Amino acid sequence: MTQTAIFWPMIAHVALIVILYALLGQRRAAAVKAGKAKISQFRENLNEPEDSLFVRNCLSNQFELPVLFHIVCLALHVTGGDGAWAVALAWLFVLSRYAHAAIHVTSNRIRHRQPAFIAGFAVLIVLWAMLGFRILTGN
Repeated sequence: MTQTAIFWPMIAHVALIVILYALLGQRRAAAVKAGKAKISQFRENLNEPEDSLFVRNCLSNQFELPVLFHIVCLALHVTGGDGAWAVALAWLFVLSRYAHAAIHVTSNRIRHRQPAFIAGFAVLIVLWAMLGFRILTGN
């Protein structure tokens, strides 16, 4: 395990954000081309077509719970708590975000999206608990 292994899941999450921005642009362009939307609608995100709305909402989600993920990864790294377990959990969190995003931008069915969200949320709680334990015990 390298000293920087915890950063790879963080980079993978940033890659997801880049992918989502590209998909949002593609879906918005397709909506304009198909006559389903006008470019002016996107200025204030009014009446966004469903296909691009799903992506826009998914993209917004990447700046909510994942912010806590990036913070805990950095904190674990600084405190030396970024060992194999932390890195494995970080990868699980990112995998849950990819699964959540894939569902969000396709069928967007809550009953499928919710388990992916809950899995990531649970992993995040464990990562924060690991950080808290590390600080509390000095290990």
